Amino acid sequence: MNNLEVIEKRKIEDYIYEIDGRYVITDSDLAIIYNVQTKRINEAVKIILKNFL
Repeated sequence: MNNLEVIEKRKIEDYIYEIDGRYVITDSDLAIIYNVQTKRINEAVKIILKNFL
């Protein structure tokens, strides 16, 4: 594992929160990680849910 992988892993772990015993990441934090608008994350979730439910 090179230094870049360790840094990236540490940054992502900073966005993960534990709430009621579950690990979660907010849509806005996920958008930051993927460098997209929060709106696009929410659209993707709606499409995925629609396709699988």
